[in-house]
Parts: sequence; C-alpha cells; structure tokens
Amino acid sequence: MRSWVTVGALALAATVVGPAVVHTTASAHAISAPTQVGGGKAGKVTPTPAPTPTPTSSTGAAPLVQGTLVETVAYGRHVRQRMDVWYQPDELKRPGVFLVHGGWWSSGDKKYMTEVSRSYAEQGYVVFNINYRLSGDASWPAPRTDTFGAIATARRHAARWSFDPNNYVVVGFSAGGHLATAVGTYKNGLPGLRGVVGISPVISPLTAYTEGIGTLDPNKRKLRDSAIKLAGGCEPTGKCARVWTSMEVPWHASRGDAPMLIVHSSDEFVSAEHSRQLKEHLQQVGVPVTVLTEQGIEHSAPLYRLPGVAEQVQQWVAEKLFSLGR
Repeated sequence: MRSWVTVGALALAATVVGPAVVHTTASAHAISAPTQVGGGKAGKVTPTPAPTPTPTSSTGAAPLVQGTLVETVAYGRHVRQRMDVWYQPDELKRPGVFLVHGGWWSSGDKKYMTEVSRSYAEQGYVVFNINYRLSGDASWPAPRTDTFGAIATARRHAARWSFDPNNYVVVGFSAGGHLATAVGTYKNGLPGLRGVVGISPVISPLTAYTEGIGTLDPNKRKLRDSAIKLAGGCEPTGKCARVWTSMEVPWHASRGDAPMLIVHSSDEFVSAEHSRQLKEHLQQVGVPVTVLTEQGIEHSAPLYRLPGVAEQVQQWVAEKLFSLGR
C-alpha cells in the first residue's frame, strides 16, 4: 500500500475549512454498509490500554467530501463506545486525526465535532471522531481507557480505512483536551502518535479543583464539581489521592511523550495555568510544547472558531504528520 505522502497528496493539507457546530442524525445502533455522499507510571489506575474488538459499523448521516465514506463503528460494548470514521477507500495510507469532544466529562457528543471532522477529511486525513463513557457512566479512568480503545481499534483495522497506523494526532476540546493530553503522556509514548492538540484543555483537575473554591465564577465552580464527579465523587484527599494523581496530566510527563500544541483564551475559565504546568513538566524531559493564547474569554469550540486559530492548529498538525521523511 502506497503512502499518501509519496503520491503528492500533501497539497490537500493546504485546504482550511472553518468549523461550526452541526448536528448529525446517525444512529449508533443501526448496522449497515458505509454511506458515500457526493461520490506505566506511578499513580496510574489502569496499567494497560483497552482491548481492540472487531468493529461493527452503521451509516453516517453528515454530507461528506466527494469520495469520502463514513462509518459509525463500535469499538466496545457500551453505547458510548462508538466513533465516526471518515475515510477515502483507496490504496493510500493516510495520516489520521482523532477528535475528542468536550462537555465537563459528563456530557457532550461526537455529533458536535461534525464540522471539525469534515474540515480534516477535506484535507485528506482519515478522521476518527470518538465518543467515550461519561462520568455518569463510569468514573476515571474509563474515558481515558475508551480513548485508548478507539485508537487501538483504528490501528488494528487500519487497512479497512486506508489509515497509516504509525502516523496520527489526537485533538481534544476542553474535557476532551484532558483526555487527549492524558493519552499523550501515558507511559513513555504511544506507537504512532505524532502530536497532541488541546483546545482549552483541562490539563490539571487539581488546578480546576483549587480554582473552583470560593470563586464567584459559575463555570469554575461547575468545573470543580465535574472533576470530583470524574474522580468517582471523592475529593483529592485520603483514599482518593491515587485517582486524582492518575488524572493529573503534568505529573506523567516523560521523554517519549508526543509534542503538544495547547490553545487557551487569556480570560477563559480554564486558566492558562493548566498549560503552564504541563509545559514546565514536558520541557524538563525534552518534549516540545507550543502554547498559544488568544485574547478574550472564548472556550473550546468558540475559541477554535476565532479567526486564524483553526488554521494554526491545522498547520501544526500537518507539520507533525509530514515530518517523517518519507
């Protein structure tokens, strides 16, 4: 199978499409053919990633790039263990982009990432837009385990989607940014992971917990409560210290971790302190980190939609996925 890069498809990465929120009506339970439109560190609670079951698929409903197929794939038994796969059924091996939605770890859905998925699919990437168990379904580390499960399933069945399993990035928004960076700092690096992007990522649940004490900001108070719920309903003391340690991304930095790009607004409720901590820990072990700060209060998807932000993220992603010297 030829590499996408070797046939000159890098030019596709110059395409930039501004994201917007669009709802998809795809059912995760229907089983049918794909649809074509237009043609080991201390403190870890889970020692290993999730298993990789053979995926089952259903139809996707979003209008796609010409020649692109979409499948809604089950990577586990729970109803939330689903991902939409946007791919071109050809002989190339294309780089992959995994998208992880936000929502306080307790809400949100992959359908809100439809236009972001489309923008990367139009650039020629294979896109894996994932759902995961929420904190009301299971506490930490369930959502991280699910993110591993989605990635492992995609890599195991790479040929099915013309995907290069050794060349992908993970992009997460808000709480999804926490999961993306947690995956990026797991053990000493995941095979094939070339970069991690966090848009308003909640990198440090402990910082969220502290900043939510005594504040008048309702979002900071809600984020504190959401972190407690993610931890199984307990605060970071006594018997719960271990799970909070596992959730704390900066403490798991190691030399083999993937490079990271982090974007915050200057005055949003997920403070840039989260990024400062992660940058400090990753730089100590020699992992490059780029932090972008935009003026204003926009958080997550609204931040990504600010003029120039998506373009900078897409350029960074392209640099990471085309730096292998092929």
